[in-house]
Amino acid sequence: MSDVLTVPRSRRTVEFFLLLLALGVAVGANYLAGIDREEPFGEYFWSQAVTLAVMGLFIHVILRFRAKYADPVILPIVIALNGIGLAMIHRLDLSALRVNPDFAPVAPQQVLWTAVAIGSAAVLLILLRDHRILRRFTYISLIVSAILLLLPLMPAPVGLEINGARIWISVGFGTFQPGEIAKITLAIFFAGYLSTNRDLILLAGKKIGPLQLPRFRDLAPMAAAWLVSIGVLIFQRDLGSSILFFGLFMVMIYVATSRVSWVLIGLALIGVGVFVALELFSHVALRFDSWINAFAPEVYGRAPGGSAQVVQGLFGLANGGLIGTGLGAGRPDLVTYANSDMIIAALGEELGLIGVVAIVMLYVLLVSRGIRAALGTKDGFGKLLACGLSFTIALQCFVVIGGITRLIPLTGLTTPFMSAGGSSLLANWLIVGLLLLISETARRPAPSPLMKDSFPAPLGMNGKRLKKKPAQEATP
Repeated sequence: MSDVLTVPRSRRTVEFFLLLLALGVAVGANYLAGIDREEPFGEYFWSQAVTLAVMGLFIHVILRFRAKYADPVILPIVIALNGIGLAMIHRLDLSALRVNPDFAPVAPQQVLWTAVAIGSAAVLLILLRDHRILRRFTYISLIVSAILLLLPLMPAPVGLEINGARIWISVGFGTFQPGEIAKITLAIFFAGYLSTNRDLILLAGKKIGPLQLPRFRDLAPMAAAWLVSIGVLIFQRDLGSSILFFGLFMVMIYVATSRVSWVLIGLALIGVGVFVALELFSHVALRFDSWINAFAPEVYGRAPGGSAQVVQGLFGLANGGLIGTGLGAGRPDLVTYANSDMIIAALGEELGLIGVVAIVMLYVLLVSRGIRAALGTKDGFGKLLACGLSFTIALQCFVVIGGITRLIPLTGLTTPFMSAGGSSLLANWLIVGLLLLISETARRPAPSPLMKDSFPAPLGMNGKRLKKKPAQEATP
């Protein structure tokens, strides 16, 4: 009796219909934003709709040929988030133009960055056939990360200081934030290092009660991550990035070892870092003061380090209520940096609590699909990389939304895919490309013994293809 081969479905058709739904949400939001100016079908409407549709379908076609078993939900979610962000940025541009006709709109530039970011993710999917190849570049990724983090500290015209933070560089046609790319290269380094040294870290060290303490030499990566985060806080004056870099390593080392001792050591280092920062750096102390005493009159109007931005954002969220004022009917333009740092407050005012919860659920679904890809893939490097990249998106959302709602101090991180900013958009789309590759490896069916010769040899731990063994003839 012959074996029956079951070929799993790739779910690309499901992705196509979800993509159409996501495009409908994005284009509809942009249409509603344009009604405020009585130009719902203006030039920007068509540029946004065509860019999202063409680039989204371009990625979809690439996945059909290059990664046919990739997760079918990730791409539509990101297209919807990106489109909603473009609609809100456009809506804020219209308000600014009403006040100042000479205002330079931000939305057209964000559409251009959207095309560049999605195109970069497409190139990644075409050139990188298997994520395990990145393991060869573990220490190269560390060197690249160091260079990227040092670039903003170079003297002008390379390094730039904007609003007290030195995290930008000049690239001729504008500014760029190298730290956004550094979070990807750091994730690659951490995944490669921890997947290689996991057994050594687990077996070595002293045991004190229920805790297995690591050896001093194995603490070096954590100490390095702590120093990097403190260095970013000191020299670049960027609290958000320092939290992101250290939190990324904390999660990845816990996933690799499942040891609570590493978490406790990390929390201790965080406590020391916060205490030192509060005592030595005035901008950190002012940030915490504006968080704790946000409604104090002397704190509200203080410049710099006042709480006006946070308080106005809270008033906007309160004004939105449950269902919101409607796109174009609120006053989110009263909040400073409403199209970048505070875009969630702007969306909360005009879409209400229901709209914000829907957006948060999209992020939850995106992160959960990334974690699902990590659970499904069989190589340790892929598991750690997918977990790290997924957590990067989750931590950014938590820090941003927590700061806007005054759960934690406000930092300078951007809301993934939605805030104005080309470097953030580019980095997050590259993360999406990597998650799609890892999910394709996780969902790809294992080759049947009857068909194993038709599949390419798998990659080994070093990223190189293994030699195929000759097939044995079946015994009668």
